Amino acid sequence: MFYNTSLLANISVYPRLEALFIFCTIYTMGDDKYDRNALVNRKLPQMQLANGLSNSTPPPIDNEQKSSSLNPAINRFAVKGNAIFTGGAGTLALQGARALLEHGLSGLALYDINPKEDHPGISALRADFPSAKILLKQVDVTNVETLNQATHETASTLGSIDILCCYAGVVGCVHALEISVEEWRRTLEINTTGAFLCAQAVAKKMVDQGTGGAIVFIASISGHTVNYPQPQIAYNVSKSSLLHMKSCLAAEWSRYGIRTNTISPGYMDTILNEGDGLEEARNIWTSRNPIGRMGNVEELSGALVLLCSGAGSYITGADLVVDGGQTVF
Repeated sequence: MFYNTSLLANISVYPRLEALFIFCTIYTMGDDKYDRNALVNRKLPQMQLANGLSNSTPPPIDNEQKSSSLNPAINRFAVKGNAIFTGGAGTLALQGARALLEHGLSGLALYDINPKEDHPGISALRADFPSAKILLKQVDVTNVETLNQATHETASTLGSIDILCCYAGVVGCVHALEISVEEWRRTLEINTTGAFLCAQAVAKKMVDQGTGGAIVFIASISGHTVNYPQPQIAYNVSKSSLLHMKSCLAAEWSRYGIRTNTISPGYMDTILNEGDGLEEARNIWTSRNPIGRMGNVEELSGALVLLCSGAGSYITGADLVVDGGQTVF
């Protein structure tokens, strides 16, 4: 490894850029794989922030509509437009979709790797919200081609895509010395790369629409702290990556009126945490929780509605931790 010291000297007055510069310009190994001239003479692309003008911000809040509403409090948390939910047949996603429909969502597309039209939860949504257009699509979030096609079809059928909620994910408990490279890659490919690919596809539609929108990634307290007692290195890394990814996308996409946030649930009372084999772990989790229990799936709804409604219009790059205080210790 070697450094171009003359170039480094020229940026010595910019110490915050030095680490990035070293990483970007530095070294070749063995067969001189990289074109050094191209590296040292290139220009870095720069992100553009919103400037407050009409072409860089979402449409203004309709104050006239708000003031004429019979109940301004309800209008404040109204959810408008159409949403895509990945992992759409899962317990948490179905509860989140129900919450947005309760608050006025017009159309819903549920993406799932193995969707079933007769799924009780999906049937219940259609029965309870007959005026909403609800689609079910088989989508592998790691397959760019099918993902882009599904996104295009969803926008054409519903008329727009205004909200994306990324729930798709996998979890495994394997010691770091024993985890296979295949499981490591699969976990990050679905949980992190899949979430990015979904966000990228939907953001392109939102930019074309010129209406802005809201993107919410379901992260986890596993992205904030190491879980105990279960070893989950791949899962933890995948969720911590989501936390930083939402900040990067918030920085880049806010100028299009796209708000990007995360929700970090704690241990939730779902089928994933049931069974006699997890009794000891459940006791440990609740003993380390100030509220002393796992969360109910409905307890994520408030955070989701906030981030997807007008009430969250000035929230981007944020993470809402919903964990009963699990991470305060």
